[in-house]
Amino acid sequence: MHWLLKSEPDSYGWDDLVRDGGTEWDGVRNHAAAGHLKRMSVGELVLVYHSGKAKAAVGIARIARAAQADGDPADNWVSVRLEAVEPLPGPVTLAAMKAEPALADMAMLRQSRLSVSPVTDAEWTCIVRLAES
Repeated sequence: MHWLLKSEPDSYGWDDLVRDGGTEWDGVRNHAAAGHLKRMSVGELVLVYHSGKAKAAVGIARIARAAQADGDPADNWVSVRLEAVEPLPGPVTLAAMKAEPALADMAMLRQSRLSVSPVTDAEWTCIVRLAES
């Protein structure tokens, strides 16, 4: 399984993740997104997507630690540990994703407000190909 995590680059973006080497991906307060965090496994790859003005996938990260409680365990919120792997060869913009028929069913495009969403193997391959174009 692969994933996509959205981040505001002005708050914490790809460059920050690279600088820090990794981070605790916390603060997710949406039940669907938190459910996705709970499904993540160590070693799975993640597309880091800049939301806001940039609107583009910019890098690849890896899940370094599975979900653990983020705050009061009774609240059911979780965080994962994320480590930078490599930048994408080029950014893949939201416009490019929307224009690609192979990505028509991508969760992030269907539920654009989710900060965490799954990416199928075929979608992952397509996005990496777009990044190399």
